Amino acid sequence: MTLSKTTRRTFLTSAAALGAAGIFPGGVGMLRAQEGRVLNLRLDGDNSILDPGYMVGGTEIEAQKQCLPFLAEYVRDGDTFTWQPTAHVTRLEYVDDTHIEFELAPGLVWSGGHGTLKASDVAYSYARMKDSEWSGYFDALETVEVTGELTGTLVLNKPFAPFIMVTLCHGPGAIVCEAATEAAGGRFTTEFPAVCGPYTYSATPGQRAVFDRNPEWTGTPPGFDRVVCHVITEVQAAELAYEAGEIDCTELGPDSLARYSREMPDNTAITTAGQLQYMWMGMNTQHPKLQDLKVRQAIQHAVDVDSILAGAFAGTSAPSHGIVCPGLLGARSNHGYSYDPARARELLAEAGVSGLQLTLRTLNWQERLLTAQIIQANLAAVGITVKILPMESGPFWEMGMEEAGDTWEELELWLMRFATVPDPYEATQWFISEQVGVWNWERWTNEEFDRLYDEGLSETDTAKREAIYFRMQEIMDETGAYVWINHEPETYAHRTDIEVVAAPSGELNYHRFRQV
Repeated sequence: MTLSKTTRRTFLTSAAALGAAGIFPGGVGMLRAQEGRVLNLRLDGDNSILDPGYMVGGTEIEAQKQCLPFLAEYVRDGDTFTWQPTAHVTRLEYVDDTHIEFELAPGLVWSGGHGTLKASDVAYSYARMKDSEWSGYFDALETVEVTGELTGTLVLNKPFAPFIMVTLCHGPGAIVCEAATEAAGGRFTTEFPAVCGPYTYSATPGQRAVFDRNPEWTGTPPGFDRVVCHVITEVQAAELAYEAGEIDCTELGPDSLARYSREMPDNTAITTAGQLQYMWMGMNTQHPKLQDLKVRQAIQHAVDVDSILAGAFAGTSAPSHGIVCPGLLGARSNHGYSYDPARARELLAEAGVSGLQLTLRTLNWQERLLTAQIIQANLAAVGITVKILPMESGPFWEMGMEEAGDTWEELELWLMRFATVPDPYEATQWFISEQVGVWNWERWTNEEFDRLYDEGLSETDTAKREAIYFRMQEIMDETGAYVWINHEPETYAHRTDIEVVAAPSGELNYHRFRQV
């Protein structure tokens, strides 16, 4: 199963920063006084494609959550996430491993005179998703059987344990109006053909997107009458806008999170959405310099991750113990090697290697360069010379792909970060044998790992499934090809009188915000 990993937060580069104060003419305070309960937020860019089948992701998913029906939504359960039916649904449950029955809430109306929300809209929406750019999320879905005006059954072609969490709760699970979408030509971009949710949507490119209370919505009312999302491309500019009182909530970068942790601004609270990003240093197991397992293990023992977290990330992120992120089934509290420079020197001596010179490639971002420099110093301490090669985004994301050229043959070391969904299967899929030369840049294969990947998709027993992902990460440790670094959090600063609700991947759900 192959999913689109592209999201605006992950892959789009940001434009020029805005000034901190006076971003919004007239000031937000005046806006609140004139228009009632208004929530001011930030967008990192314009929403260009609202259609769930062809979106980029990120804030476009945020817009869909306010205006389109979903069958399920994320809900926090202590330190983890689970799901619950949305206000669009009165019943959603597995009846066996491959059948999920649903019943829609009655009387929910599509805008524009397009009638009520029906089970046929669900069937139409998911059928078109199977032919869309996000079709990987629906590989496990065979069909949607409509059993009544408001009822139906999702029929899976095989047991797929994370289907509700991964597909129905996420952006691809949005439901569109069949009649309105067909009238629009079968696809749409910057306007919803019809909405059936707590808010309506309008946008002024380059300035803002506005969500007004939907007068036809009969479900749970949203916490604010209006949400104004201001386009501020740079995180640092958004932080300054927050401190100037111009917006009520903003994502924080590592430096600002560390600063806020030391001295919290007045009337400010911090909410962490999730930590669904995992960063590591990879090693090309097929490169002549790194084919010896003992050399790779020496490198693992030589890197001081605690120094990286303190020096490059200001102590704001959790240390990684594998590809399964904190809060997910299969997340580990330790891994199969430790920082031990003496052992690193012993392994190099056992391998008969001295004077080793390697190149470490990284995106040309501040925290990545700092990470690379700390690793460079760590490896120098055990006799390995490292040259750091900063790269721009385009060539970096192609360097391990065989179809993009021959750079993969030259790869030695690199810093990589992936984002994932709130289930362990998605992170593991990039390292199976068929991903060698695609996303498995470490270029190892393991029959047990491949078999466990398939078993993990269908296993519904929680304890057995967790054991599968523990073992898969042990196998990755045993390759010696990984130095696990951290899980960066999606963290938001917000006014203390606002309750923030976000998906574990960081997308905000405005209509579930509440005034405290």
